[in-house]
Amino acid sequence: MLRTRALKKIFITTLSMFILLTVFSLPTFKKETVLRTNLEVEEKTTLKTNSIYLLNKDNYLVKTKIFIEATDKEDKIREILNNLIIKKNNKLPTGLSGTIPSETTVQEVIVNKDIVTIDFSKEILKVQESLEKQMITSIVYSLLELKDLKGVIVLVNGNTLLEYPNSKEKLPSILDKKIGINNKYLLTSRDNISKVVIYYLEDIEENLYYVPVTKYINDNRDKIKIIIEELTTNYIYEPNLMSFLDNKVELLDYHEENDVLFLNFNDYLYNSKDKILEEVLYSIAYSVFDNYNVNMVMFEVNEKEVKYISKKDI
Repeated sequence: MLRTRALKKIFITTLSMFILLTVFSLPTFKKETVLRTNLEVEEKTTLKTNSIYLLNKDNYLVKTKIFIEATDKEDKIREILNNLIIKKNNKLPTGLSGTIPSETTVQEVIVNKDIVTIDFSKEILKVQESLEKQMITSIVYSLLELKDLKGVIVLVNGNTLLEYPNSKEKLPSILDKKIGINNKYLLTSRDNISKVVIYYLEDIEENLYYVPVTKYINDNRDKIKIIIEELTTNYIYEPNLMSFLDNKVELLDYHEENDVLFLNFNDYLYNSKDKILEEVLYSIAYSVFDNYNVNMVMFEVNEKEVKYISKKDI
C-alpha cells in the first residue's frame, strides 16, 4: 500500500516537473523563432538597390529605387527591364508604372565592355506614340544607373532600332544620356543654347520622388548657376514639381578640384531649425552629377564644410 502511494507520488511529481519544464521551455523556442525571422528580414533589407525611372500620371519619368536580387550583371539587367514592363500585378510604388508594353519579352542580353545590347520581342513596337520617347528614355537611364555601363543598343528581333516605332524620328545606334529625360524646350533663339538637367521633387501618394527635367534654354552661364537659380525660383513651370531650396539661398562661389565640385552658400542653406534638408542636398547633387564629370559634391556655408555627397553612394 505504502509502495503504491510512493509510486503514485513519484509519478505525479515527475509529471509535474515535465509539464513545468515544457511550459518554461516554450518562450525559448518562441524567442529563437522571432530572432531568426528578424535576421531574415534584416538580410533582405540589405539587398542591393538600383535606381530606375518609372512613369507618373503626368507622363514624367520619376527616379525611384528597387531591390535587386540578382548578382550576375546580365541577370541584373533583365531584372531591371522586367520592372519596366507594364504588369497588372507588380510591386512598383503606388502611382508609378512601367513604360514597356505588357507582352514584351527580353530575348537576349549581351554586355560587351561598357555597352549593353538588349534584344526585345516585336511587342515593344506596340508602344503608344505619346509614350515612345519616355519608354526609350526609361530603358536607357535605368540601365545606365549601373555604374560600369555607358551605352545601350536596342534590338527588336535581332534588328537595331534606329527610329522611334511611331513617329519614325531617328535614333542613334548606341543610346546614352545625351537623349535627355523629360525634355523641355524653352528656347527663344538659336543662340547660346544650354542643355541643363535639374532635379525637382514630386509628392506621389505622400512619398517624395526626384524628377529630372532636361531643359534646353538660351543661357550661356555656368550650369551650376542655372541649377541653383532654377531651384530657388518661386515659379516652377510644372505645378506638380517643387523644390525645397529657399529663395534666399545664394551660391557665393564655387570651384572644381580633383573631381570634386565645391559649392559655397550663404546661411540660408540652413532652414529655420538650423538644419539642411536632405531633399535640398540631393536635388543639387543629382543635378550636378548629371551636368558635371565629378565624383563628389562638397557643400559649404560661408566657406565652412558642412556636408559632402559622393557619386558612388547614391
